[in-house]
Amino acid sequence: MSDLQTPIPTKWVGPIRVSGNAVEGEHEVPLATYESPLWPSVGRGARISRMIEGGIVSTVVDERMTRSVVVRAASAAAAHISAGRILARQSELETIVVGQSRFAKLIEVHPEIVGDLLFLRFAFTTGDASGHNMVTQAADTLLPAILAWEPELRYVSISGNFCSDKKATAVNGIRGRGRNTIAEIVIPGEIVEKRLRSSTERIVELNTAKNLVGSTIAGALRSANAHYANMLLGFYLATGQDAANIVEGSQGITLAQARGDDLYFSCSLPHLIVGTVGNGKGNDLPVVEDALVRLGCREDREPGANARRLAALCAATVLCGELSLLAAQTNPGELMAAHVAMERRGHRPEGASA
Repeated sequence: MSDLQTPIPTKWVGPIRVSGNAVEGEHEVPLATYESPLWPSVGRGARISRMIEGGIVSTVVDERMTRSVVVRAASAAAAHISAGRILARQSELETIVVGQSRFAKLIEVHPEIVGDLLFLRFAFTTGDASGHNMVTQAADTLLPAILAWEPELRYVSISGNFCSDKKATAVNGIRGRGRNTIAEIVIPGEIVEKRLRSSTERIVELNTAKNLVGSTIAGALRSANAHYANMLLGFYLATGQDAANIVEGSQGITLAQARGDDLYFSCSLPHLIVGTVGNGKGNDLPVVEDALVRLGCREDREPGANARRLAALCAATVLCGELSLLAAQTNPGELMAAHVAMERRGHRPEGASA
């Protein structure tokens, strides 16, 4: 039986006006999704961005990929002593990584001890790659050296879940994993009224009640947003990312504040796991390659610059969809009416392609 491909409807939305430390200008973005109302929703946010000088400001504040190994000592006391000796030799570990990889650079070693278990969380920069395989290979190289230095330690696993990959955890937000990116915009009150059919006061009130308080009583983990996962999945699939990383990627916080009559609106995404090279992004996937070219992520730049550009565009896309949805939810019935019009009547936006 031959393998069948799964078609995912894809549409380019925008352009979004973006500025910041990684990207400038107006750019369309691709979204691959079965949820057809997402395209016009993000499109509405994109139109708002073009009405404002500078548009959405996307700032990449940190970048790293992590892998946590776990080893076993004779006791917690022995693990503590070994951890101290390992940390004292971090420069030697950095040299080992440089000798093994052209792009991976070790920037941090963080130990945690549970009973006789010693977890070592390695953090690396990985150039333009998201870095999953790169950091695993680097950790595989570091472990034999560590076990040779500390022969009383015993290997348990190359991954101890303290990384933490594709799981909703607190450590990624606290210590960093992926590209920490914040998108923000200040929207004049008259644009909120005319273009979003809402008001600064109502959007601020809704964000507090729904995203901040509602998420808290639901037990959300370092997360207070309406639907980051929708935009992330569409963006990840269209650009060749590992879609399972929306689990941690969708952990983030939306802020809405009144500045006089104007609306300050931001989306903080502390762990966007995106890259422009590596698995899923080769020439064997022409649709993905075309998307990265059109997004300007195939230029000859310093290592990491293309991936930072992609993260900044991704965060801006999330803000567009988040803003549009929250504005819609300030009006009774608007959200469901849009879904009925777009889905239950079988309507498909012009330009969508399977």
